Amino acid sequence: MALLSERDRKAIRDRLAGMTNPVKLVHFTQELECQFCRETRMLLEELAELSDLIKLEKYNFVTDKEIAEQYRIDKIPATVVMSEQKDYGIRFYGIPSGYEFASLLEDILMVSNGESGLQPDTKKALATITQPVHIQVFVTPTCPYCPMAVRLAHQMAFESDLITGDMVEVTEFPHLGHKYRVMGVPRSVMNEKVILEGAVPERTFLQKVLEAARSTTPATL
Repeated sequence: MALLSERDRKAIRDRLAGMTNPVKLVHFTQELECQFCRETRMLLEELAELSDLIKLEKYNFVTDKEIAEQYRIDKIPATVVMSEQKDYGIRFYGIPSGYEFASLLEDILMVSNGESGLQPDTKKALATITQPVHIQVFVTPTCPYCPMAVRLAHQMAFESDLITGDMVEVTEFPHLGHKYRVMGVPRSVMNEKVILEGAVPERTFLQKVLEAARSTTPATL
């Protein structure tokens, strides 16, 4: 049974009509002992059918271990959104359903069209970063505020080769929710040190990213 209705398919086709260049979705899965792996794979397969500019590559997290390591994938289901030539560090861990499906579509369009949409001052500030920043945005599919945080993490990853932005669906990875004390979403954790609660404006998110890039001592979670 299809996950996307005909009405959804039409709306998605119309949205993806704005693509200009090919986009590659690299998906890591494992049918056994993986919550939502099958549903995530099906969703991505149905999405890829809606545009000739979307290419889907599927790998087994266990048997394709070297490829998983190449993309620094450490849990599944996982999806990388990239161009044919470049991995921007955009990651989805867990099924991008509910409100997060919109995040996936926006990322596809961003990578396809080569424009993050961030303010010029934000781009200039990101260009000054000299240390890697790993952003984990913890979300749930029913949270209407989460896509804003995910979007900013992915936009900044697109702009800077030193930034990786992960969407982490917390109900699929409860051990991470416990580790990072996720009591509400969105909760963004940057370099294990800098914590940001809730959806915030671009400038506020940027300040936390810059703080994470400068930070040398762990913060108390």
